[in-house]
Amino acid sequence: MSTPRAAGRAALRLGAVALAGTLLAACGSGSGSDSDGKSTEGADGHVTLTIDLFGAFGYQEAGLYAEYEQLHPNIKIKQTDTEDEQDYWKALQTRLAGGGGLADVQGLEVGRIASVTQKQADKFTDLKEYGAGALQSEFAAAKWAAATTKHGKVLGLGTDVGPEAMCYRSDLFEAAGLPTDRAELATKWATWDGYLELGRQYKAKAPAGSSWLDSVGSLNAVMVGQAKERYYDASGALIYENSPAVKSAWEASVKASADGLSAKLDQWSPPWNQAFSSGSFATMPCPAWMLGYIKGQAGDAGRGKWDVAKLPGGAGNWGGSYLAVPRAAQHKKEAAELVKWLTAAEQQTKLFRKQGNFPSAVKAIGQVSDAKDPYFSDAPIGQIFGEAAEKAPVQVLGVHDKDIADQINNALSEVERKGTPPETAWSNAKKAVKNALG
Repeated sequence: MSTPRAAGRAALRLGAVALAGTLLAACGSGSGSDSDGKSTEGADGHVTLTIDLFGAFGYQEAGLYAEYEQLHPNIKIKQTDTEDEQDYWKALQTRLAGGGGLADVQGLEVGRIASVTQKQADKFTDLKEYGAGALQSEFAAAKWAAATTKHGKVLGLGTDVGPEAMCYRSDLFEAAGLPTDRAELATKWATWDGYLELGRQYKAKAPAGSSWLDSVGSLNAVMVGQAKERYYDASGALIYENSPAVKSAWEASVKASADGLSAKLDQWSPPWNQAFSSGSFATMPCPAWMLGYIKGQAGDAGRGKWDVAKLPGGAGNWGGSYLAVPRAAQHKKEAAELVKWLTAAEQQTKLFRKQGNFPSAVKAIGQVSDAKDPYFSDAPIGQIFGEAAEKAPVQVLGVHDKDIADQINNALSEVERKGTPPETAWSNAKKAVKNALG
């Protein structure tokens, strides 16, 4: 997700942080758990499990909560959701520090998982206490390892990964006189230079009010996701200032801004959400989990207008998430069982076919290879994202990956929305990263 983080990031969310906290407190009032983490039920024998997420994991939209409740009549699931992962993470840190207001299940974006395993292991339940250790072979090795501490504690189970492709509006391409065939486009934009050149051609004949891409921030994120080492190297040293991957993505993003190819829409903002249905941009680099978000924002009117092609520059990964159980959760046993069920191959397969979240469960990856999506013009999403997942590098994850990415993205927003000189924006980004890292 997962990103962060984090799949149909799908509709305007329930989501304000304050509201989420209020709902969680209310949901937890019916039952609790004793000091050993064993559940105590409410007076009616039912257990209400709270699950707090960011963006759109897609469980509710795909009907998985309803299915689980049918299989477990004594369980009721209550979800809260914050659209912006940065807001979600800040609220989670506050609750972890205070020990109250936490859900039974919390989502964690992949860019935060190193911080959790290295700095907050005492705040989360070792899921091996509830049988998760037997599941290791069911997950991609890198996905499992990232949520495991150096002492062998498993603090989260993987939901999805974020193999990348390019989503585009074929109707807008046609209006601008560009080819619409996904295979032909994949050839034309085999490199990022080719992608930007096609963007300049689009700009020359684009429908009124339409830009080539949504924001240079999304371009930067997807390009950085194509590198093994980005912000940290394998030894754990901070390298983002001199990282070739970061430099290349920054320069391409700045160039796209200077060429006027961006709609200047900050991702996850209300104007960005509205732009999916208005045709304000023709392309968007998209990890698999973004498909569900596009469906939710563009609605039925977007069906058949969107398509998916291979990504310029090779394979990469953006996002992917985990489900974890806080030590302070009221129903640790039931929460762990829900986490195991939601992340099992069968559910990951259903989620991909309905929402587009690409699975991290090995068995599920094979089961979705033939998937096509009628909303996206019958694009062979199983093949496109499957090949991307297979070829994507295993990324080095650092404690502050998400913090660094956020500050660079904020700096790029300054460039495209405020006209800040790139050199000044980069200097601002470094200062913001230093402040964020403490």
